[in-house]
Amino acid sequence: MSRLYLTTEKAELARRRALIPKGQVVEAWADHHDGGALWIGEETKTLLDETGELLKVGLSLPADRVSVYYGPQLCDLESMPREESLKTRVLSAHGIAVAWITLDRFGQRASYEPTSPVDPVFHLRRVGGGAGHLWRLFRTRQEAVVYMGESYGRDSEGAAWAEALTVSDFEELVKRFAQREIP
Repeated sequence: MSRLYLTTEKAELARRRALIPKGQVVEAWADHHDGGALWIGEETKTLLDETGELLKVGLSLPADRVSVYYGPQLCDLESMPREESLKTRVLSAHGIAVAWITLDRFGQRASYEPTSPVDPVFHLRRVGGGAGHLWRLFRTRQEAVVYMGESYGRDSEGAAWAEALTVSDFEELVKRFAQREIP
């Protein structure tokens, strides 16, 4: 099972990033609540660990505990971000889930310009990818239920996805599923 990691080793991560062979992607997202911490995924941690000792991490979460809703109209798959990048981006904002909202329920391309790094709507695509993707981050189950019901209809697949989220907020996610890695 893939995991997502929180580390405070920013300087070490930057040092090791320079050692990674060309063509390999190291993605790290700054925690919005602790500027000294970064969220990374399993692939990124593996790349960094191959350059020396294991990178120190404070905690980890199972990647499957961050839920993603892609919806029935998913397109531009070649530019879709790596799922671990998407999920670590969600955790960086202390979110619990995210929905792909590039197209609305009528199939029209959505447009939105985020106003800050903490805006719940953000753009993310694969490094070097073409078409951009728009995402809606959810910090609580209730926020997801309301948004998905209003955007896709109360009897939609999206609304059912939101209702089925297993945690109510980030604190519960960490409390129930995080593994502390170092004292």
